[in-house]
Amino acid sequence: MRKQIKTVLILTVITLAVAGMAAASYFTRRIPMNPPGTVGNTAGNINNGGLFCEYGGTVYFSNVGDGGLYAMDPAETDIRKLNNANARNLLAGGKYLYYFQTELTESAQADFSQMLSGHAFCRCGLNGHNTVSLTRDVVVTGQLVDNYLFLLTTSRNGISFYRMKIDQSEQVELADYSINPACAVDGVIYYNGTGSNHYLYALDTASGTSAEFWRGNLLMPIREGDYVYYMDVANNYRLCRYSISQDAIQVLTDDRADCFNIGGGYIYYQKNSADSPQLKCMRTDGTDVQVIAEGNYTNINMTSLYVYFQEFGDDATMYHSPLGSGGYSVFSPAG
Repeated sequence: MRKQIKTVLILTVITLAVAGMAAASYFTRRIPMNPPGTVGNTAGNINNGGLFCEYGGTVYFSNVGDGGLYAMDPAETDIRKLNNANARNLLAGGKYLYYFQTELTESAQADFSQMLSGHAFCRCGLNGHNTVSLTRDVVVTGQLVDNYLFLLTTSRNGISFYRMKIDQSEQVELADYSINPACAVDGVIYYNGTGSNHYLYALDTASGTSAEFWRGNLLMPIREGDYVYYMDVANNYRLCRYSISQDAIQVLTDDRADCFNIGGGYIYYQKNSADSPQLKCMRTDGTDVQVIAEGNYTNINMTSLYVYFQEFGDDATMYHSPLGSGGYSVFSPAG
C-alpha cells in the first residue's frame, strides 16, 4: 500500500513538473502586445522600399553597403550592427522589428541566428537577436497596425492580402487582389484601387472591411492630418493633395513624379524627365522648390533629421542630406 502511495506521489510530482515546464515555456514564448496606436513605419518609407525606420528615438536601417541590419541615433551617431539580414520593408513596434529578408549574405550564412534560407518575413528583438520567420511568402509590401501585420504577398498561386497577428495567430485573407497597406492612420488603412478604378479606399483594420472614401484618380496615397498627398494618375502623375474637410484638390507641382516621400514639413520627389531628371524638394504646400541632385534617384527614405536616397541602378550606394538642405553626400555607416 505504501509502495502504491509512493508511486502515485512520484507520478504526481513528475506531472506537475512537466506542466510547470510547459507553462514556463508558453509564457517565455508569448509575444507581448504593442502599445495602442502602433504603426510600423511611415507610408512614404514603405513605398520607397522601407530601408529606414525611426522608432523610440532610434533609426533602424538596412546598410546597402554590406547588406546588414543596423541601428543609430537620428543624428547618425552610435551606429551599430544588429544582424546580417539583407532587409527591406522595415517595421518597428513594441519590443520587435519586422522585415522582409530578401536573401542571406555570406556572413549571415555562417551565423546560426540568421539561418533562414531564402526569402522570409521575419520578427526579431530591437537588438536584432532572436530572429523568427513569420512567413515564407514573398512580401510585396506590409504594414504593422497595433498588434497585426497587414501583408501583400505573391506566390505561384497568385496575389494575397492578409492580416496576421504578430504572434503568427489569427491569419485571415482579406483580399485576393492588390492592396497597399502602407498608409495607416488611426486604425484605418488608406489605399488606391487597383482594379476598375483608382479611387481612394479606407480599410478598417479591426473589422477588415473596406469602403470607398473619395472618388479621386490616384496612386500612393499618404494621409497627413486633413490632407491626402498622392500622384495624380489622370494628369501625368503630378503631385497633388486633397483636403478632406474642404473636398478640394491642390496641385503641388506639374512635374511628373516617379516616387515621393513626406516628412518634417517637406516633400522629396523624383522628377521624371527624358532630358533633365532631378531629385527635388519642396514644402508640403508646394512652395520653396529646390533641386537636390541631377539625375535619376529612387528609394527616398526619411527620418526626423535626414533624407536618404539611391541613384537608380546603383544598389550599393546610399546618399543622405539634412532635411531642407540643398547639399548631399555619400552615407557610409561604420561596419
